[in-house]
Amino acid sequence: MVAFSSLTLALAAISATFAAPTPDADVPDFEVGAHNLARRQDYNQNYKTGGNVNFSPNSNGYSVSFSNAGDFVVGKGWSRGTSRNITFSGSTQQTSGTVLVSVYGWTRNPLIEYYVQEYTSNGAGSAQGQKLGTFESDGGTYEIWKHQQVNQPSIAGTTSFWQYISNRVDKRPSGGTVTLANHFAAWQKAGLNLGTHDYQVLATEGWGNAGGNSKYTLHA
Repeated sequence: MVAFSSLTLALAAISATFAAPTPDADVPDFEVGAHNLARRQDYNQNYKTGGNVNFSPNSNGYSVSFSNAGDFVVGKGWSRGTSRNITFSGSTQQTSGTVLVSVYGWTRNPLIEYYVQEYTSNGAGSAQGQKLGTFESDGGTYEIWKHQQVNQPSIAGTTSFWQYISNRVDKRPSGGTVTLANHFAAWQKAGLNLGTHDYQVLATEGWGNAGGNSKYTLHA
């Protein structure tokens, strides 16, 4: 969940309590793949602060439509993150505000909120703070950013923590493959160390009276 010092006062008034989503208990833990047992998507991210946000998860993806929306983060993924490859397909349309599509997750010890931004309607999305360099992955160039959030909502309550952000220069709103191991390695090389993984999702986020819709399928 992004929080900017330059946001409007209306966004600054967002509740300090993080609305932690709950796993979908109806989805089996594993499915049989072509060669092995693969972890299914078992986690629904559903954080909303205001406006109209209609989120509909399914067994391997989600759709969401939104209008006049304050900060929200919704998506589908896993209750425990890893350095997996994530392949997704779909689309996003934005009519107002700021909208981004990312692989989004958290770690603990240290508490880190991280993004691999595949699409941003304003070019930057949550990327702010200190730019630490660039690297190549999955056919594109990513910028590495580090930013500290001070007294903001998190999975550990209202506290201070760091954001690690990979911002893809050539946007991919229709999808592709994200090789997370490449991002984690690039972050580590830049001195950005992750902790123990909590949840990890493909997410649509919006703020600033955001309007539009997203629909995505996760293929891995």
